[in-house]
Amino acid sequence: MSQALRRLRGVDKISESNIAEALAEVRTALLSADVHFRVAREFCERVREACLGQAVLASVTPGQQAVKIIHDELVKLLGAGTQELSPVRPLCVMMVGLHGSGKTTSSAKLAKFLTKRGNYKPCLVACDIYRPAAIDQLETLAGTVGAKFYCERDCKDVPAIAERGLKFALENFCDLVIFDTAGRLQIDEALIDEIKRLRERVAMQEVLLVADAALGQEAVNVAKRFHEAVNLTGLVMTKLDGDARGGAALSMKTITGVPVKFMGTGEKVEDFDFFHADRMAQRILGMGDVVSLVEKAQENIDAAEAARLAAKMKKADFDLEDFLAQLRQMKKMGPLGGIVKMLPGMSGVEVGEKEEKKMVRTEAIILSMTREERAKPEILNGSRRARIAAGSGTKVADVNALIKQFSQMRQMMKMLKGGKAKNIMRSLGAMRGNAGGNPFGRGRFF
Repeated sequence: MSQALRRLRGVDKISESNIAEALAEVRTALLSADVHFRVAREFCERVREACLGQAVLASVTPGQQAVKIIHDELVKLLGAGTQELSPVRPLCVMMVGLHGSGKTTSSAKLAKFLTKRGNYKPCLVACDIYRPAAIDQLETLAGTVGAKFYCERDCKDVPAIAERGLKFALENFCDLVIFDTAGRLQIDEALIDEIKRLRERVAMQEVLLVADAALGQEAVNVAKRFHEAVNLTGLVMTKLDGDARGGAALSMKTITGVPVKFMGTGEKVEDFDFFHADRMAQRILGMGDVVSLVEKAQENIDAAEAARLAAKMKKADFDLEDFLAQLRQMKKMGPLGGIVKMLPGMSGVEVGEKEEKKMVRTEAIILSMTREERAKPEILNGSRRARIAAGSGTKVADVNALIKQFSQMRQMMKMLKGGKAKNIMRSLGAMRGNAGGNPFGRGRFF
């Protein structure tokens, strides 16, 4: 996608030939991401017609307008607008899907998310009587997210369990009841019949299909079969934080017409959010997702602490104790790779386990220092650095690199305070040289 957009941004005039070349790359990108061939074909045809049939605005170049058209069509494909849940309370939600798609975890994540966003009191009902330890897993997760829990370990009548689970939830004043059903193959008629009977027995306001983002071409068949059986009201895409190519989201929404309502973005119970089509389109096109980044910061960062750190940086009075506090604030926002992907222009930068380990190592080094050493890094002589390296399980070279970069950063703060812009640019060049031109390389903190 990025390659196709680069080709388009530079054109002075939109023509059949350059649009065809760019859309050939777009089509290849979509197909390689496991988007259904019909969806890819129709998408490219709509973009082509819009590009050739629209007058170019005076304020933008033809290439920029073509990129905007692709963005807008992608938003339509993903489903414009946030898809809200039914406002009815008590809200009954049935989670369905294939084996291993993440239904049990997503049930707990949804409970926590709606408790925080909608002030619900949730209850999780265990309707998976087939998978070993499924009930135990849901019970543990219910305790983690602060939800009521209901199960019947010896009963095999799933609709009856659900009915009694709803009664239990209402008796305990719960207004959100989530039914975690067994994973099943879409061709397993017996289990499909079971969720049909469950839905007939308990009035469900929402039936959510939990689907792995890496499901691929089979996504369409899965979504169609479940939609025919239980009339889906929404989709939950899981594992969007991994290497999944995500074509399943495009295919299922387009073929079934069922909106993607939620997405799982990590392994923790907090890693769950509404699915925003416009933000996802921006990420796909390498434009970042600043809105989600700001929301994540607002939810996880202590505003008073952030203001204190900002004031210290402004006064050039920033020490390693402050840097440790800043590091921990950033960790609250989730994996570093996820944060980087939200930054505009950083879609091609891979930040994974290696960088996360560097972050952990940096924290370990600072924690191995005394409070005096964190406040006054200049007192760190050779013996102290050797002690810190041994205490943090790192090498003296790692400690030296951290101290050197921290000293350079503090020097830049002093220059900023004194208004020496040219000196700051020279210092940035030196830091870049030390890092080998890699923003996450050897010369950085993590």
